[in-house]
Amino acid sequence: MAPSAHSVRLPGIEHRPGWLSQAEARGLFDNLRDAARWEVHRIRMFGRMVDSPRLSCWMGDAGAAYRYSGVRFAPRPWPAMLDDVRTRLAAECEGPFNSVLANLYRDGRDAMGWHRDDEPELGDAPMIASLSLGGTRRFLLKEATGDRHAIDLASGDLLLMSGDSQRRYRHALPRTAKPVAPRINLTFRRILPAAG
Repeated sequence: MAPSAHSVRLPGIEHRPGWLSQAEARGLFDNLRDAARWEVHRIRMFGRMVDSPRLSCWMGDAGAAYRYSGVRFAPRPWPAMLDDVRTRLAAECEGPFNSVLANLYRDGRDAMGWHRDDEPELGDAPMIASLSLGGTRRFLLKEATGDRHAIDLASGDLLLMSGDSQRRYRHALPRTAKPVAPRINLTFRRILPAAG
């Protein structure tokens, strides 16, 4: 089935358009773009280490280390600018988040390949709250059946992935040749205490 970017209702996936106002999203984008300590993470792909095609910054509570693609990332401290968003998300998602991965997609060449957020330190049924800031990008989901679904994520949109969503779907943010504005994606997570 070809992907459609219309409203998507899937088990474990909830899209909340306009969760942040445009003014809030713009302010947060500008502040994070300028203040975060962006770096190119090295990841393992097809048996070798390569630069990831985006800029990233891992932030969180002390001890909320995260292992991705064979590399362990220690968090930088939480920036004060995320306090309100973190508190609001914790209340709406019925549980605290102790870390956030910020990814900066500078243009359509920056992307995220097909993957699942199924690292052991996230637990069996993680709640991941993904907040989009800046340019609109198409987010894809693929089921084991091969069915694909697409959601155009605009600035201020929140995407919640919960329950068995990480087992049910793989997801990606593909490259695009279309002109797109820079985008920051914040994925709030709960790293289990035993991790690290």
